[in-house]
Amino acid sequence: MPKIIFFGTQHFGAGMLDALIDSKQYEIAAIVTQPDRPVGRAHEIEMSPVKKLALARGIKTILQPETLKNFTETTKLPEADAFVVCQYGLIIPQAVLDLPKKGTINVHTSLLPKYRGASPIQTALINGETETGVTIMLMDAKMDHGPILAQENILITADDTAVTLAEKMIPIAKKLLIQTLAGWLNGMVSPQEQNHTKATLCTTLSRADGKLNFSKTASELYNMYRGTYLWPGVWTTWKGKRLKLLNIRPSDRPGKPRQAIIDQKKILVGAAYGSLEVRELQLEGKKAMSTEQFIAGYPDFNNATLE
Repeated sequence: MPKIIFFGTQHFGAGMLDALIDSKQYEIAAIVTQPDRPVGRAHEIEMSPVKKLALARGIKTILQPETLKNFTETTKLPEADAFVVCQYGLIIPQAVLDLPKKGTINVHTSLLPKYRGASPIQTALINGETETGVTIMLMDAKMDHGPILAQENILITADDTAVTLAEKMIPIAKKLLIQTLAGWLNGMVSPQEQNHTKATLCTTLSRADGKLNFSKTASELYNMYRGTYLWPGVWTTWKGKRLKLLNIRPSDRPGKPRQAIIDQKKILVGAAYGSLEVRELQLEGKKAMSTEQFIAGYPDFNNATLE
């Protein structure tokens, strides 16, 4: 039975590990995941989704290095036929990538060479794409640069968010990974070089990336909301305080950019074309509120200019 070492951290990666275990085609020799980290306002230490799954599925060798810079010098990895990587989150040096007999395979959530980098799902949504996909590739020293082993397209619906799109991708990625890994190890899959002239990049999103620019259309702002739904979320400012827009929809109703209008039980914020209908929001230092609750608490929000 081929031996696999899995590198992953996030929820999507846990799904790929689950698929490898369920296939019963591979021995999972070890898991490499990021260290336990403090999360939330209470800063409670929490294990990664991949570590939680590994423990639940009885995997004994779980490694959590802070960095892989000197990994091969300080850690003795079990022998493996291949490494599988999905949403690991740390740079893997070439010396580590070259360890397994059949190289290191990565599960990437875009149709490479489009959207190389850390936020392919989010960026596809922000850019208003109607289609994306999953790529299984061989890793090399450059980011998402290696040859492609397999790809599968996925349609994006008008109201998909980063959360719903990722969930739609997981079963497709699972199936593609199991099929492709078996074919690669058996010599039945040939790698195809990417068309590097068509490569596009995406970066790790920061809090600042959620700041709404009302010189854009309502549709563009809604795409931004969809892409940043999980992190960092979309926001603006009112009276010097951050105002998170937790649930919005685009509207064709015209409005003045940045101006908030209270229309009975609705809040509408004007954009370059159309408006955003705000259904849930949260002012800095306060709890999340429905539109009705916010209107009752802040009647002076009518005709407010957002910054």
